[in-house]
Amino acid sequence: MTRSPSDLTPRSARERFLDECRIDSTDSTIRSYGNRLTPFVEWCEAEGITEVGDLSGWLLDEYRRSLTDDAPVTVKGKMMAVKQLVGYLERIEAVEDDLEDKVPIPSLSAEDERSEVKLAPDDAAKLIEYHRNSVAMRGTAQHAMLEVLWFTGCRMSGVMALDLDDYDEEKGTLRFVNRPQTGTRLKNGNDGERPVAVPPQVVEVLDEFIARERPDKRDDHGRRPLFSTRQGRASDTSVRSWCYLGTQPCLYTSCPHGRNREICKYRKRTHASQCPSSRSPHQIRTGSITWQLNCGMPIEDVAERVNSAPSTIRRHYDVATGEEKLEERRRNHIGNLSLSKDD
Repeated sequence: MTRSPSDLTPRSARERFLDECRIDSTDSTIRSYGNRLTPFVEWCEAEGITEVGDLSGWLLDEYRRSLTDDAPVTVKGKMMAVKQLVGYLERIEAVEDDLEDKVPIPSLSAEDERSEVKLAPDDAAKLIEYHRNSVAMRGTAQHAMLEVLWFTGCRMSGVMALDLDDYDEEKGTLRFVNRPQTGTRLKNGNDGERPVAVPPQVVEVLDEFIARERPDKRDDHGRRPLFSTRQGRASDTSVRSWCYLGTQPCLYTSCPHGRNREICKYRKRTHASQCPSSRSPHQIRTGSITWQLNCGMPIEDVAERVNSAPSTIRRHYDVATGEEKLEERRRNHIGNLSLSKDD
């Protein structure tokens, strides 16, 4: 048994911190914290740091300096996670006072702050066109997921939280509701609740998905998820797999990496994330936000749809090139989102 908080190992401290986060954070947020803190724990173990009471400003700076192979934005993300961990340890009196203030957080340029990897609007249009015109893929979970993520710009936690009753076919809306008591908390809690309208073509796809492909299953709380599997509500693993498989460019063109699609291992669910051109839910969201802005929607309207502050969108999500901004955003506000004149 640990004699005092300062005797905690870095690994045990990480687990206690994550347990506290579970009180008011989504599962995906907790996993993000865990993933960012794992390298710190492993570094501590490699350096022989067995008790968090031994941590110091010097050691924290040494850890930051060890992250030489990471991109600047990745380094900042990891150090922000360490700062939150140290803040928790400070509150339980496991480390010296004010150690949190000694965690070095790198300053980044505006370009470094942004994640440049996204599902490009042109690629999204081709992928959606492929799925809509494919006899085999139209109306599948993979297709419906891509349509919802692209046309709403929602987070993965948001799409996982959707129930069948949150979809209103007549109004053409999806309603995002915070339900932490039954397993689906939105990232911003009740502030994340909102209805989001989608184009008629998306409604048609969702109707086909629900009628033909969606397993009629309930989750562990008796709710009927919009995106379900044979086991119940779709997990984040399922959502990611559908996204990775649904965004591979070899669906509509030759492989940009010179691989043979017929024998490529990246086509398999277990390896789809390794495809250099496949995109995660977050990268679809990033591309969607850029595209919605390019369509002429005011940033305040986009912010409301995707549940993010305009300042956050400008800083982290708006990754349009200068050419895109000049050519697309000087057009008049078109009032709707369209992949083509028919949408």
